[in-house]
Amino acid sequence: MAPTILDYADLATAKGKDLGYSEYRVVTQDQVNTFADATDDHQWIHTDPEKAKDGPFGGPIAHGYLTLSLQIAFWTELFDVTGVKTKVNYGLEKVRFPSPVPVGSKVRMKAQIAEVEEVKGGYQIAVDQVVEVEGGTKPAVVSRGIYRFYA
Repeated sequence: MAPTILDYADLATAKGKDLGYSEYRVVTQDQVNTFADATDDHQWIHTDPEKAKDGPFGGPIAHGYLTLSLQIAFWTELFDVTGVKTKVNYGLEKVRFPSPVPVGSKVRMKAQIAEVEEVKGGYQIAVDQVVEVEGGTKPAVVSRGIYRFYA
């Protein structure tokens, strides 16, 4: 799916805009291990596939924050704004991890612009973002991303 591309002048009326779904991405054990190294979080449910087989999830799972960080890549597949000088990830609200992401599963994100607010020099948008696991019954991550665009 091609990203939704809006011109800066159209941001003011973007509230409610459905951005659709990103492509699926496979979460690999190598990604999980690299994330564990970067964050110094080597909990066995993430990094020890043999031990994790007997754990609560039947195998290794991705770190919740790894899944959350994939929203950055998904975001670039879904949305862009032209006519701006600066784009800023301003923050997150309401982050939840309703279900685990088993290593080897596929995840994707759907998003919708929930709010648009004018700020000094630009616009701030709030985007409701849901990362889902292919075949899952609950989302893996639910959050509201806050982004700023300056002209």
